Amino acid sequence: MPASGAVTRNTLRRQIADALRDEVLAGRLKPGEEFTVKQIAEQYGVSATPVREALVDLCAQGLLDSDQHRGFRVHEFSIDDYRRMVEARMLVVDALFRRCEPRTVPPEAEAGAGFGVALVSVRRRGEAAARAARAGDLDVLIGYDIRYWGELGRLMAANDYLADFLHRLRVQAWVFSVPYLRSERDVLGWLWSGHIDLLDAVTRGDADAAVDVVRAYNAHSLEWADRLESRKPG
Repeated sequence: MPASGAVTRNTLRRQIADALRDEVLAGRLKPGEEFTVKQIAEQYGVSATPVREALVDLCAQGLLDSDQHRGFRVHEFSIDDYRRMVEARMLVVDALFRRCEPRTVPPEAEAGAGFGVALVSVRRRGEAAARAARAGDLDVLIGYDIRYWGELGRLMAANDYLADFLHRLRVQAWVFSVPYLRSERDVLGWLWSGHIDLLDAVTRGDADAAVDVVRAYNAHSLEWADRLESRKPG
């Protein structure tokens, strides 16, 4: 019975953390917005313990800040933070693809049928993300983009720590971007839809092409950051 209770609490903890993360990604919980454990517990109709644990998890992911006296608040990322995220994810992705040169596909994974099945799954995520990007549908794009990079990262990394770090960067970059993108008049011009181009390069085992796709994407992201900064008062 104690073990079952622990499993239930941990499951609830994950569910609450995922739900709150989605609220932040959707922009319904805005940067700087404050709340308490009690407020979230009442909102979801659960006890305080799994809520507190979920909020601590989100703090560890860099999405929330904790204040001993005021509770929690959504972390406010700066434009410079975003630039550093873009630079960091370029280093991670470059390492993922270059480490397998001259083949992007890890030989040990290529030998198994499971790798082909995984590529099909990643392609489906990528196609859905690209369609959403071309349509300007942020809500759909964010979910599929995060899943796409999560699956691709784990497929390529053979190192869960590296894949988790890339996933964390993707989520944080979206958390920063969402409020700005929702106010963009020409949002289509700033949404990346190169998911399939990247996956095609990965499938061919072309590390150079894969890295070039991501570098172009990151250059576009940095250009957007410069544009945001130029629009700031003063």
